[in-house]
Amino acid sequence: MAKERGSLELILWRHADAEDGHPDTARALTARGRRQADSMARWLSKRLPKDYRMIVSPATRAQQTARALSNDFETVARVGVNAEPAGVLAAAGWDDAEGTVVVVGHQPTLGRVAALLMTGAADGWIIKKGAIWWLSRNSEGVRLLAAIPPDMV
Repeated sequence: MAKERGSLELILWRHADAEDGHPDTARALTARGRRQADSMARWLSKRLPKDYRMIVSPATRAQQTARALSNDFETVARVGVNAEPAGVLAAAGWDDAEGTVVVVGHQPTLGRVAALLMTGAADGWIIKKGAIWWLSRNSEGVRLLAAIPPDMV
């Protein structure tokens, strides 16, 4: 008999506003982006359990966004620029993890992950810069708990 999956809360956090430039992976947050990241981090810190796990794209702007919340995170290439939804879900442990996982990454990947989990198709949903989508998986399925842009916190 297969073990029933426990509950998992997955928070998809798109990096905040970043400067233009090249190489893409070295783009830093703008002053606006730092404010967005700080605002969302304050909101998240009041709601996350103490034992959450955070995985972050190696791109500078994602690393800076994550550091607004904590320096305790894992840098994971599978959630980097141009990542595939399956890679993000595998890195987060979607199939077997329990607890809470925060993924700090990029568009269009995070939007495609949200669409895949909610509809079964990796469509091009948009997650705005600095926003979070908080999803929950339990024995009853997947549901969206919150979709919040940084200007709403």
